[in-house]
Amino acid sequence: MLPGERKSVEPMAVRTAPARTAAQHQSLLHFVGVATWPNAEVLAKVREMVLPAIEKDGPIEAWIIDDTSFPKQGKHSVGVQHQYCGQLGRQANCQVTVSLSIANHAASLPVAYRQYLPEVWTKDRARCKNAGVPKGTKFMAKSGIALEQIRWACQAGLPRGVVLMDAGYGRDSRLRTELTSLGLTYVAGILPS
Repeated sequence: MLPGERKSVEPMAVRTAPARTAAQHQSLLHFVGVATWPNAEVLAKVREMVLPAIEKDGPIEAWIIDDTSFPKQGKHSVGVQHQYCGQLGRQANCQVTVSLSIANHAASLPVAYRQYLPEVWTKDRARCKNAGVPKGTKFMAKSGIALEQIRWACQAGLPRGVVLMDAGYGRDSRLRTELTSLGLTYVAGILPS
């Protein structure tokens, strides 16, 4: 939330502890990569701090289902697989996360965020163990993750908006049916066929 273009660990260390950048860099790496911290609680705190500021510009108008990909060179990072990488616009080795953001005309805020774990990963228990994937993690399609996030947002009482999704999600009839049963309206991309 600090100013600055780059949000990776090294620039954050320089900004937060200029007199002891190397030590701060190591501390931040540990915090991000090793320390256990509850994602839901962190997102809840961010939501508590940011949502009122967003709503000063108007009510929430949309819930946005999307996925984000992160290109990777190797194959050992959790969830890396040769799959469509939106950042590159083609098939490539990448990790993918599914998110739900709430938005108005002025801003958006991610409120749920979960890494997609391809089925080939969930079937390879040794690979999962080596990468630190929690035991018992099961495969869930991206649309299933999105639906879980939508259900959570409804239960949490988040301010509602029209659900927006691209064709990757819009083609899933189960997701569309469930959105309707939850009393949500949606706009979905569709495939030409």
